[in-house]
Amino acid sequence: MKHFTINELTRSATAQRLGIDNTPPPQAIVALTRLVDAVLDPLREAWGAPLYVSSGYRCPALNHAVGGARRSQHMAGQAADVSTGSRSGNRRLWQLLHELDLPVDQVINEHNYQWLHISHSPQLRHQFLAIG
Repeated sequence: MKHFTINELTRSATAQRLGIDNTPPPQAIVALTRLVDAVLDPLREAWGAPLYVSSGYRCPALNHAVGGARRSQHMAGQAADVSTGSRSGNRRLWQLLHELDLPVDQVINEHNYQWLHISHSPQLRHQFLAIG
């Protein structure tokens, strides 16, 4: 974990506002570390500039509070929502993810490149999807 921290991947204004303890269990920390080592750090290196995590690990209560999917990979520590800071940058990041062929399970273009949902798991479906 070179460019990201567990704190950065678990921080949540919503959890803080609602008084939700978003402390990840040990297995989620292992999964977050794998996500960073296998995908996020290599992506950051290739991008050459900071990437911003808007959502990483979510405990079930936080996932429910933000309207996350019932089986969200965020709850297992396998996903992070990432942005370059602009839609055009996120569009280029999407292309870079295609070119790098990193071990992603899913990359989801959320709401016309508002952010990218990036996940890594043992199954590695290598899916590139768009929603919203």
